[in-house]
Amino acid sequence: MFVAANFIEAVARILDIGLTIYMWIIVIRAVLSWVNPDPYNAIVQFLFRVTEPVLYRVRRFLPFGNLGIDFSPIIVILVIIFLQSFLIRSLYQLALQFK
Repeated sequence: MFVAANFIEAVARILDIGLTIYMWIIVIRAVLSWVNPDPYNAIVQFLFRVTEPVLYRVRRFLPFGNLGIDFSPIIVILVIIFLQSFLIRSLYQLALQFK
């Protein structure tokens, strides 16, 4: 059973790192939106390609989108923090039960 426990722990660690990286990409994109970056820059295009599908889905459900402030990055960051607090910790505890 220790192999399953190590596998679950490795999956939890990779998910945690991936969610943290994605959270920082969201933060960088939000900061870039304040300074009006060059849309032809490769890094800016990468950030928009990676984050826009998720942010667009969140924007569709926000009732106050006409205020001029985009709250979707805040919502996505809160969801990421929830997933890290609930899902990742649950996976770590599951791995400990298998050991």
